[in-house]
Amino acid sequence: MTTHPYLGMWVTGDGHVRHQLLPNGRYDEARGNRESAYRGRYVIEGNHIEYVDDTGFTADGDFIDGVLHHGGMVLRRVAPASTR
Repeated sequence: MTTHPYLGMWVTGDGHVRHQLLPNGRYDEARGNRESAYRGRYVIEGNHIEYVDDTGFTADGDFIDGVLHHGGMVLRRVAPASTR
């Protein structure tokens, strides 16, 4: 199985918003102390990501130079603990 380079944890500079992009096409977003604030599915085509949360809300973003730009936020990928 090939691992997509965008899988994993993406975090805003202040750590408030955290997106976990899972290998099964699902995501789990935490905000502040609220774990799993939003959950849903995502599709990545090239450097573009489309989100659909479990309530039907849609959003999108773009990966530019290793940074995720989404909804006015800038998120950077965090290496898994096992590789830090």
